[in-house]
Amino acid sequence: MKKNILLALILSFGLLLSGCGDQSGGNEDLLVNAPAAGSAALTSPAPSAKVEGVSVSVAADSSDFFSSRDFEVGYDESICALIQLNGSSASCSSDAVSVSGSTVTLRDEGSYILSGILNDGMIIIDAEKTDKLQLILDGVSIHSETSAPLYVRQADKVFITLAEGTENSLSNGGSFIAIDENNIDGAIFSKDDLTLNGSGSLTITSPAGHGIVSKESLTVTSGTYTVSAASHALEGKNDICIANAVFTLTSGKDALHAENGDDAALGFIYIQSGTLNISAEGDGLSAASLMRIDGGSFSITTGGGSVNGAKASSDSWGAFPGGGMAGGKHQGGGRGGAPMDTMPQPEGEIPTETEDDSTSLKGIKAGGELTINSGTFTIDSADDSIHANASVTVNGGTFEITSGDDGFHADETLTINAGTINISQSYEGLEGLNVIVAGGEISLTATDDGVNAAGGTDSSGMGGRGGDRFGAMGGMGGTGSNSSITISGGSLYVNASGDGLDSNGTLTISGGDTVVCGPTQGDTSTLDYESSGVITGGTFIGTGASGMAQTFSSSEQGVIAVSVGNCPAGTAITLTDAKGNTVISYSPELSFAVVILSSPDIIKGQTYTITVGSASGSFEAA
Repeated sequence: MKKNILLALILSFGLLLSGCGDQSGGNEDLLVNAPAAGSAALTSPAPSAKVEGVSVSVAADSSDFFSSRDFEVGYDESICALIQLNGSSASCSSDAVSVSGSTVTLRDEGSYILSGILNDGMIIIDAEKTDKLQLILDGVSIHSETSAPLYVRQADKVFITLAEGTENSLSNGGSFIAIDENNIDGAIFSKDDLTLNGSGSLTITSPAGHGIVSKESLTVTSGTYTVSAASHALEGKNDICIANAVFTLTSGKDALHAENGDDAALGFIYIQSGTLNISAEGDGLSAASLMRIDGGSFSITTGGGSVNGAKASSDSWGAFPGGGMAGGKHQGGGRGGAPMDTMPQPEGEIPTETEDDSTSLKGIKAGGELTINSGTFTIDSADDSIHANASVTVNGGTFEITSGDDGFHADETLTINAGTINISQSYEGLEGLNVIVAGGEISLTATDDGVNAAGGTDSSGMGGRGGDRFGAMGGMGGTGSNSSITISGGSLYVNASGDGLDSNGTLTISGGDTVVCGPTQGDTSTLDYESSGVITGGTFIGTGASGMAQTFSSSEQGVIAVSVGNCPAGTAITLTDAKGNTVISYSPELSFAVVILSSPDIIKGQTYTITVGSASGSFEAA
């Protein structure tokens, strides 16, 4: 997409050619006051959607996603029905409970305490549609060889409370055989709203299906959960809302999956707090509509991690997890290490893979808007680590990212307002139609572009890109000036093997501290923009290749841009003013042939001395 504005303001620096050219080298609180209406829909600003009669926006108060009862873990044992599980049978004196062999059925509103062992049986809730039931698991172990050990056939809402200090387990034997018109496919399967809480623990094993399923809303507000499932670990058709709970999730598909095929406004995920340790052979968190994260601690590995960035799908899709994944090399799209005239090209066509015919292996994915306000995230993903089919907004949090594809990707706008982000490995670090950096501390390493603004949906990494300088090898391009990179604050460090900042439209820097470290090899450049590259404020330090180099097309502060020959990594760069004061000092981590410097301390028309290694020269700032 480059327009070959080749060093329009970059000066030929003869002294530095001799100075570097001959060198060699390696180159909360509980929401007890929350409204009693149930979970509310997390919707885009307009139009809004409704769940249980409540309408909220993506910016709604966190209490809108929980009812006060979701957090209630207490119970009065004297008024609870006591159910004793006895291996192959059960006993209970309540008229609301019927026992047939190893099947226990609850038919009325109220609280029930379950204890004991059921070797091959089921707990079935089949109450009135207006009934609310609380099940207290007080040291139970329930196994169902061919169905769900806990099945909610009908109720208004069911609360599963883990009694304090207890260990509980639910497991399926490896198959699900229909017992009625419902497609039961989880160890806990609920046709209606489901809430889990308590201070005990629950282990769920589901080698042939999902772990916990709600065909309405799934809410978890406390407790410790270990789930191993062949499919999704947690599935909520309308939504999944989490606070305080601790999860260890191993899944053959997505760890958290929210999707409503009948209503696109539903299928959202909201996380207020909690701890999630995830190993998924699909996505870590997947919301078909919107997702909002206000806090929590996340450790997520998807698709076996970034080492499997070339894999389009998991080898054990739908199988019980544990077999691992084969490694593979990234296919296509990366900038090569040879000069342009000898750049190796791929043989044959590289297939384009889509979400429709391959397993998604992303860390956190939203089909709509994704907002992250806080939290601690460690993500090792085979595909994008943070992804939205609409826009991504980051208002805080700490991120350690290792990605087989993009670190952060938005089909529309990617906005980073705050947070500490370290992307140690990626194909492209930050990618979106529009990329906005307004704050935060960002450090990224990319095997292709560091920051890429281009139009269209994501097809990067898993099979290469299109619409860029590599012709058939590429992905998002096509809309030209509709794309933009805007940097107005924060600190951004880019170590890129491709272009440092690459916009298919405009590039604007008005504040912050930006450092771009790019290589001299291949068809790459420090700055790559289609329409304009403007700097009006902030500090910019850029190094990289000279063959396709661009500097800023206009500026309101001084710019020094020089060609310096081929300098090895670590060569010191120093810019001093006429009085000998150091304005900028920097030693790039990669080899370089071009230096571009700008800051409020560089005044247009004044002369500065730039020293690179042992060579120096004086130039007037443009």
